[in-house]
Amino acid sequence: MEQYEPDRLSPAQVAAMRRSFRNGRAALSRRSLLRASAGGALAVGGLGALSGCGIPAAGQTHGGVSAEDHSAKEKVIDFSNWPEYIDVDDSGKHRPTLEAFAKRTGIQVKYTEDINDNDEFFGKVQPQLAAGQDTGRDLIVVTDWLAARMIRLGYVQKLDASNLPHAFANLSDQFRSPDWDPGRAYSYPWQGISTVIAYNKKALDGVEVKSVSDLLDNPKLKGRVGFLTEMRDSIGMTMLDMGKDPAKFTGDDYDAVIARLQKAVDKGQIRRFTGNDYTSDLTKGDFAACVAWAGDIVQLQADSPDVGYVIPDSGYVTSTDNMLIPNKARHKTNAERLIDYYYELEPAAELAAYINYVSPVAGVQPYLAKIDKSAADNPLIIPDKAMQAKSHAFRSLSSKEETVYQQKFAKLTGA
Repeated sequence: MEQYEPDRLSPAQVAAMRRSFRNGRAALSRRSLLRASAGGALAVGGLGALSGCGIPAAGQTHGGVSAEDHSAKEKVIDFSNWPEYIDVDDSGKHRPTLEAFAKRTGIQVKYTEDINDNDEFFGKVQPQLAAGQDTGRDLIVVTDWLAARMIRLGYVQKLDASNLPHAFANLSDQFRSPDWDPGRAYSYPWQGISTVIAYNKKALDGVEVKSVSDLLDNPKLKGRVGFLTEMRDSIGMTMLDMGKDPAKFTGDDYDAVIARLQKAVDKGQIRRFTGNDYTSDLTKGDFAACVAWAGDIVQLQADSPDVGYVIPDSGYVTSTDNMLIPNKARHKTNAERLIDYYYELEPAAELAAYINYVSPVAGVQPYLAKIDKSAADNPLIIPDKAMQAKSHAFRSLSSKEETVYQQKFAKLTGA
């Protein structure tokens, strides 16, 4: 049998994970408000021990392991997602779109908010997946780089296109064919995540910010600029500014970005690298401008009129959180029906109105307008064609690249 090198966590990756628990993208936004849980330290320790064991792949690099599908007899789905990442009514006790799905189909959804961090979750399910066992989950939502890893390791099942007519028809062109899952054979996006430049108009005091170059080079912004502790976002945005494509870069390109950011750190241009806590710096004016996540900016603007954003002419970085069906899931067809349901226009609009991230569903805008016109008109939620054209994905990395690049980024950020 062909052997596969297990994905191991380097010290830099573990450090990045610890940063995520403290202040990563998880710290504030609806999706991840509760990610920095009390169990974080235990999860890090457990994952470190797990990675040291060298758990192998499931015995293949593509095309997961199916099991007998019990969907016809067992009208249930076990769905694992991030905290605060689905629509909830005013009472906080009901999830309207899930309940509507259950009423229509007779399929009850056991919805669990147990994904607090990508690495933590992977450490939880990898032993079962590597052993060819059922994880007890029919549907999971993970970020694109982890989705790529799970597909590469053969840990998820290929989707049956015949069960996904709405998903196939309504998936936005922006998200149709990532390099890690061409044609979306194994995954569909739950939501998109855009990285932009945010600013505090009052703190700028007339200084113009249109690009990453302005953040790094304008002396009037010295000590009042923020970048993110998420490597793909800070590196990707700077790479675009330097005329390089994050989908196609080389090791030399990466090193050139590190050198440019290091120069800005050394001269005090960058105040600090942050997770979601940049939102406090931005609203207070400690950051005049920073690299930021669009979902946060949508929410901040509701209470902070001085907060604005810029889409650089060079483009911006987009990632996705993705729905996948793990190996040995008992209710694959039911899970596919739920994936497809969220690509129907009305449920997609309800979800987008609550979450405020980028909807991956083409044609949702008029339905969203009936619920929240301001959201429907917001390009951070419904990107127009011009904005979509500026979107760039960070390419998938090999295990070796992940280790090397995270080490270099950790040294840059002082992690």
